[in-house]
Amino acid sequence: MIKVIASVLLLALGVCSLGYYQLEKTMEAPLGITQTQLVEVPNGTGFNKLCQQWQQKNWVQDCWRYQILAKLDPSLTDIKAGLYDIQPGTVLEAFRKISLGQEHEFTFTIIEGDNLRQVLARLEQAEYVNKPIKWGDAFLGQPLDEQFEGKLFPDTYHYHANETAEQILLRAYNKMDQVLAEVWQQRAQDTPLTSAYEALILASIIEKETGVASERPLIASVFVNRLNKGMRLQTDPTVIYGIGEAFDGNITRRHLREVTPYNTYRINGLPPTPIAMPSHKALLAAVQPAQSDYYYFVAKGDGSHQFSKRLDEHNQAVRQYQLKSRNDS
Repeated sequence: MIKVIASVLLLALGVCSLGYYQLEKTMEAPLGITQTQLVEVPNGTGFNKLCQQWQQKNWVQDCWRYQILAKLDPSLTDIKAGLYDIQPGTVLEAFRKISLGQEHEFTFTIIEGDNLRQVLARLEQAEYVNKPIKWGDAFLGQPLDEQFEGKLFPDTYHYHANETAEQILLRAYNKMDQVLAEVWQQRAQDTPLTSAYEALILASIIEKETGVASERPLIASVFVNRLNKGMRLQTDPTVIYGIGEAFDGNITRRHLREVTPYNTYRINGLPPTPIAMPSHKALLAAVQPAQSDYYYFVAKGDGSHQFSKRLDEHNQAVRQYQLKSRNDS
């Protein structure tokens, strides 16, 4: 566009301190960098000031030529604050990127199965995130604690420099709210779950129990069968969550006997909150479990599980896989 404007103005009027050849050469002049640079443009930075900063860095030879270009195309002077990844190319391309506000995008990923404390710890380390948010801080008018467990959808979120941690969490919260509502509408008619929140709780347990994604519906069927029969869920991940930060990686019989709101060996039904951030597939498994007669499963040691219908079968599987694993180690 600048070339067209320059051609028309210079050829028609014949008035300019730069000849057309020099103007064209200026428009094609390379920026004096050999690799991508992150450039922060503070609020209040004007076109002339930015150009002068680049001149001091030897990125441009002089600024008066670009001031003439800016008179031909005033949109170049609409400098927008932000953080930009400026790549080797022409000076004009760099100015154009900033005038269009094409800021550098950072990413933050919430991993399936992470709990809230893990999410907050990694968010605190994320680049260029403003105003970190910690456990217990205010979020949506309430303390950011167990009540928000499971309510952040696992996904990769894009953000610009100096967005707040709360803004990023809010996007994840709203997405989980939307996805959970959609999934709940797809629930099986005979589900023992009475609310979308119960589905979220069960999905979080399924997420923590599965190392093989294809097993999610079958894992879900075991828990649903137990709920229908009034059996306790007896799942280790809930016990571990109840132990909290004191958990050292080793679950003991004492832990299984301890009464906590999350010890599903000691409480009936579901724990009071989710224990992690469940994926979309785990949510679907919770509301659409496989049809099975299984009430037990045990880890084989390779991420998969052995499923059993009766307790004697389950005990045999435990001896085969878990006790063997301990002996081998």
